[in-house]
Amino acid sequence: MKKIVDYRKLLEVTEDATLAELKSVYRSLMKTWHPDKFQDAVEKHNAETNTTKMIEAYHFLVSIAPETRQQSLPEYTETITNSNIQDFEYKSQVLKVEFLDGNIYEYFDVPKAVYVKLVNADSRGRFARRHIFSSFVYRSTSKLVATA
Repeated sequence: MKKIVDYRKLLEVTEDATLAELKSVYRSLMKTWHPDKFQDAVEKHNAETNTTKMIEAYHFLVSIAPETRQQSLPEYTETITNSNIQDFEYKSQVLKVEFLDGNIYEYFDVPKAVYVKLVNADSRGRFARRHIFSSFVYRSTSKLVATA
């Protein structure tokens, strides 16, 4: 997905970066680009724009990191196994699935053909368990909404 690639490029990290590496790179970049370091109004504005993008990139990459997903695996497994799909939305290769238990997950790089098969499936839950839930990078957005 372009968003993931762009965020990794912005923070200058690889696909297999650990949470510790992400945090270290993020802190280093934030020190370099902190708006208070700049006196000129244009440079200060550019720094504010850059830091905003870096904050967004960092939080997004942390949310899809393998370590983060591993920590929430029991809750995720419980949701995809025992809760039915309440609603779903597809936009720009991102499939957002809302479950009856209140959890919401986004799945990235889902091809349109897979989405069409989900829509036309006799059992959407069974199709999603077999072809989506364990096949695509995901993140929980219900926690993002709950903490916001």
